Amino acid sequence: MNAETLARLKEIVGRRGFSEEASVIAPHLEEWRSKYKGTSPLILQPDSTEQVSRILAVCNETTTPLVPQGGNTGLVGGQIPFDGELLLSLERLNRIRSVDVENHSMAVEAGVVLATAQSAARNKGLLFPLSLAAEGSATIGGNLSTNAGGVNVLRYGMMRDLVLGLEVVLADGRTLDLMKALRKNNTGYDLKQIFIGAEGTLGIITAAVLKLFPDPETRVTAFAAIASPEAAVRLLAKMQSDSGGQISAFELVPRTGLEFVIRHIAGARDPLPKPSLWYALVEATSARHFDLEGAIERSLVSAGEKGLVSDAVIAKNESQRAALWSLRENLSEAQKREGASIKHDVSVPVSAIPQFLERATAAVLSAAPDARAVSFGHIGDGNIHFNFSAPRDGDGAAFLARWEEIQRIVHDVVHEFGGSISAEHGVGVQKRDQLVLYKSAVEMDLMRTLKRAFDPKNILNPGKVVAI
Repeated sequence: MNAETLARLKEIVGRRGFSEEASVIAPHLEEWRSKYKGTSPLILQPDSTEQVSRILAVCNETTTPLVPQGGNTGLVGGQIPFDGELLLSLERLNRIRSVDVENHSMAVEAGVVLATAQSAARNKGLLFPLSLAAEGSATIGGNLSTNAGGVNVLRYGMMRDLVLGLEVVLADGRTLDLMKALRKNNTGYDLKQIFIGAEGTLGIITAAVLKLFPDPETRVTAFAAIASPEAAVRLLAKMQSDSGGQISAFELVPRTGLEFVIRHIAGARDPLPKPSLWYALVEATSARHFDLEGAIERSLVSAGEKGLVSDAVIAKNESQRAALWSLRENLSEAQKREGASIKHDVSVPVSAIPQFLERATAAVLSAAPDARAVSFGHIGDGNIHFNFSAPRDGDGAAFLARWEEIQRIVHDVVHEFGGSISAEHGVGVQKRDQLVLYKSAVEMDLMRTLKRAFDPKNILNPGKVVAI
């Protein structure tokens, strides 16, 4: 990167739109788990799509690579500049452009924080249903670029399902305006879907039109003790049937993970008097006229009679609901405080979850007998965060050194069950080289073809998702 190019880029964003100070750039160079650390001489912080367009035009002309970044909450290294690339932060593109109540849609820029988007919808009596633990810092652009999932996929789908339109700046600086708020548009290729989940390797998402939904008038949240993942799958099917399909979230929580949260998170407590090997956190939503709480209570009582549930508690107010959700949302933070851990974000068919957990856990423990299994997550859509913590008094560094070995064991089992090695976190650099092991040669060839077509000079997040 020569001085002239850097000067041109800084002029585009103005004095408030860049920094070369190490102290300012540093927080953007390391992800939450500290597994990945990068380097960059300059962070650019444009405040408009027009500035992003001009930046990419210069970068394309000069073959200057850059890495886009939202809230820096990614876990697979997709947002980190490893080789001194420019860092393009989209946090200043943070305007909510419009909310269309009648159309149940909202136009927002890429830097809008997820919680802010949720609040803007709620202020109009509507719901933007994407919800995840990092929603206070994750941005819409990052959510789109990784096709984020979260806890409500069961009811509303992933980010790919929650988008009507996109605004994308291409590698050569052209702006692709797909900001239509249409639910039906059958005019050829659905180009917006190419950029969702592409992790900034094909274009830079600068804005989106999001789907909104009626804000449920009633929420019922329950925490149930169950004997096994098999019981959880059967309970999910039963509660969906008993509630008329009103279950919006169904989360699997292991006893080990609950104990981590109680040990490390202030104010956390066991909601049930007796311990259980497994728990299910269930939330259902509906309109007020439907007796949702009664339906959930009757379903849990019936499940208890069938041996699926040994005990359960239903939140009676918002404070109790928040306390129950805190047990799930703080699992990752509690596991981090517990020490070193090796994590996997995988999915299998919901019906295969019990067999997968049994097989994969046995395979890992055969290689690392003292590892502590902490498997949790979105059992309603088959997405398991299949994690292992280091032995309690073990060598954390030595345990982490086995990451690739353990990951290969897990991913091989995932593949046997017809699953995916990345359910919602993306590929980044962590899983890039493993794609060739689990995707067909045709799939990989088409992915490389897309990358070359959209970014022939390989300036957009180079080295992420697919190597060319």
